[in-house]
Amino acid sequence: MKKIIAFLMILGFASSSCEPDDICDPNTPTTPRMLIQFFDISNPSVAKNVTNLKVIGEGMTEGVIFTPDGIDEAKYLTSGTSILLPLNTAADIVKYSFILNSGNKNPLLINTDNLEFKYTRESVYVSRACGFKTTFNLDPGNPFTLSDAKPADEMWIKYVIVAQHNITYENETIIKIFF
Repeated sequence: MKKIIAFLMILGFASSSCEPDDICDPNTPTTPRMLIQFFDISNPSVAKNVTNLKVIGEGMTEGVIFTPDGIDEAKYLTSGTSILLPLNTAADIVKYSFILNSGNKNPLLINTDNLEFKYTRESVYVSRACGFKTTFNLDPGNPFTLSDAKPADEMWIKYVIVAQHNITYENETIIKIFF
């Protein structure tokens, strides 16, 4: 009888030290990026493709990767109607340079505008496997600054609208840029 009790105790201790697999499902929403869409300034309801847009964050040397399987400079360029940009999870501000026609052989066609986004951060528990994610809320009083030292008529970004202040998912348009 003592052997059976000892065996059950050993079995109990051994099985209590087992842990379930803690693997975060790739489909679990984690820290969202900010969805920015581009529109035609002359017809604001029509989405417009940017041409060879490169976005470089403050402190970055290469830029945001839009095409992971691209070669060399091509991985930093996009020509779509929308982009996803990460926000800084360690600060309440992020600055990006938006370079239109990046890599063009004619330097007069390359145009850079700078946008600064201000927000607050909130850590949200996702699960034991995934840990925490950060959600963002754009500053309601001053969510962005379009800062350039050049005259407004030389800027390619003509107008910016905040479509939504809360950034909790990647499938919701947050910023609309008109050019």
